[in-house]
Amino acid sequence: RMPVSVPAADRRQRASAAFSLSFLSLVFSITAFSSSYWCEGTRKVAKPFCTGQSKGDHCIRFNSPDANNSNAVQYIWETGDDKFIDRKFHAGIWYSCEEIIDEEGEKCRSFISLTPAADRGRVLWLSIVAELLYIILLLTGAILMSVEMCYYSTVIDGLKINAFSAVVTVLAG
Repeated sequence: RMPVSVPAADRRQRASAAFSLSFLSLVFSITAFSSSYWCEGTRKVAKPFCTGQSKGDHCIRFNSPDANNSNAVQYIWETGDDKFIDRKFHAGIWYSCEEIIDEEGEKCRSFISLTPAADRGRVLWLSIVAELLYIILLLTGAILMSVEMCYYSTVIDGLKINAFSAVVTVLAG
């Protein structure tokens, strides 16, 4: 004996909720693909040596009066965390940016300049193809969810579409 069928209004509500979540994940993935804010934070980097008239806490000063002479022995009195500074950054697939400590603003580098010259083409295309495949699978899942939402046939057909949409969406993840 077959179970009692679910009313069409309940099916549409469930399909509508699934479509909304699928569409939201699609919007987030497209935004992430076009943004340079995939990850952001601070990273600890070594302070540069002070040059010329630079003052402040963002560089390491020498105790030598002849600081520009590379042959002079230069002692650094700072130890531990005093040799490091926290630099803010954000990165995405296209650009990686970090703040400039001594000035306002940030310095950005393209994704291509960060990879070794021998692997530039492969790494770039692998990353782009993987992201586009992810977006295409999410788009396919959202389209299938919208078909299920508007499709007024039997319950079994709706469940088949729902199952196929779920498989495609899981493959995207």
